Amino acid sequence: MRVVFLATGEIALPTLRELIRREDVELAAVVTQPDRPVGRHQVLTAPAVKTEALAHHIQVLQPEKIGSAADALARLHADLFLVMAYGQYLPTRITSLPAKACWNLHASLLPRHRGASPVHHAILAGDSESGITVMEVAREMDAGAMILHTTLTLDPGETAGTLHDRLARLAPEACHQALSMLREGTAHPREQDEGEVTYAPKLSRADGRLDWSAAADALERRVRALDPWPGTFTTLPDGKGLKIFPPVALRPGEPQEDGGACVPGTLRLAASGRLAVGCGDGRMLEIERLQVEGGRRMSAADFLRGHSLDENARLGG
Repeated sequence: MRVVFLATGEIALPTLRELIRREDVELAAVVTQPDRPVGRHQVLTAPAVKTEALAHHIQVLQPEKIGSAADALARLHADLFLVMAYGQYLPTRITSLPAKACWNLHASLLPRHRGASPVHHAILAGDSESGITVMEVAREMDAGAMILHTTLTLDPGETAGTLHDRLARLAPEACHQALSMLREGTAHPREQDEGEVTYAPKLSRADGRLDWSAAADALERRVRALDPWPGTFTTLPDGKGLKIFPPVALRPGEPQEDGGACVPGTLRLAASGRLAVGCGDGRMLEIERLQVEGGRRMSAADFLRGHSLDENARLGG
């Protein structure tokens, strides 16, 4: 079976290696995004899938716009286009090129979490499961008929980084099943239930700001869901930025002298030696690791040794 793999994100690397390994697959080409400047020094860097493909002498195409590669893709005479974290919309003139199918591997259990950030949003939403969905590529984003699901259970301390890596390792299994179904003619796509659709829009750094008026469990999930990128942050009473890293823990709040709950953002020294912050539901969030703007990452204990806590000190302004 002649396959063209369209992918950019590192989550696609294990699936690329599966395609290279399979004796029943002829990998005609890998299509990926152009090399981009990366890091503080903006070094021009190739996508990891490009590096992997070239190491195995596989043709690589890097069109700025996928439509401009239509003729080159047509000349490949592929049976299947397989897409995973490619990063561009595929018009009909591209999806109609393969002889058998154009399928996408999406990192969620569709119809839940259509969109650019399904890994993060699964944790933000408090989902107990995630997985890989193989589906037909459709004109509407992530709305195609589904071929199969492969599923995993989220761990209690799951971060976006750990879930990303687990889904990356799960995807080759989904790829294997899908290729077998296509070869055997046993794929029976089923439409998504539009009533069950949720969306996972692209995240920005601004999404990492912690709003201490929110419930403690929602804040705990946000710290995990946005690690390692874009990260979560707040501000110290003096206005300096403060990054918060997982793990963080929930604990009951401390009542005030007037009998009310702890004011959101209030700082306290926890019995564990960590920093505790009041949340909107009256509970507190214990912080173990943090980084003051311009400083290094440190433990909360080290931070507290260098900072005295005023009784009314609050995070977040």
